[in-house]
Amino acid sequence: MAAAQDVHVRICNQEIVRFDLEVKALIQDIRDCSGPLSALTELNTHVKEKFQQLRHRIQELEQLAKEQDKESEKQALLQEVENHRKQMLSNQTSWRKANLTCKIAIDNLEKAELLQGGDLLRQRKTTKESLAQTSSTITESLMGISRMMAQQVQQSEEAMQTLGKAGPGAGSWARGRRPLTL
Repeated sequence: MAAAQDVHVRICNQEIVRFDLEVKALIQDIRDCSGPLSALTELNTHVKEKFQQLRHRIQELEQLAKEQDKESEKQALLQEVENHRKQMLSNQTSWRKANLTCKIAIDNLEKAELLQGGDLLRQRKTTKESLAQTSSTITESLMGISRMMAQQVQQSEEAMQTLGKAGPGAGSWARGRRPLTL
């Protein structure tokens, strides 16, 4: 049984690494994207899918860690889970920065096209379409950020509940410190 579980842990770790690399490649594609906005939106859709798959595998690894018989193996796997989560957060930050850079570049290209002249009616139509698309993309991004923040709050609540269940001796490291107030 333990050998089968070890194999499952290794497979799970390999999938996490694979999804992480795919996310990084897509982020690089976003950095290199020069438009149009629909291409950026498509890339972002793929990134969201990969993040969802990555998040699922990290949760699966965490569950496998909790099922370990040896405390040392359990702690080692939980540390790996934490490292994977930190890497995922770093990737999310890189993704946001790449999106911002790409959107600025697309906006600058559109401005340059407008300044070069051309059919005024076509320009207005393109601008309205791009504004609508940009508005939609921003709304999606804000909703995504809201979901990520809600997930972080949920994880924090779970961590606090876990710490609360640890007992009165578990918090002895914090003696003598004032509680953090917001």
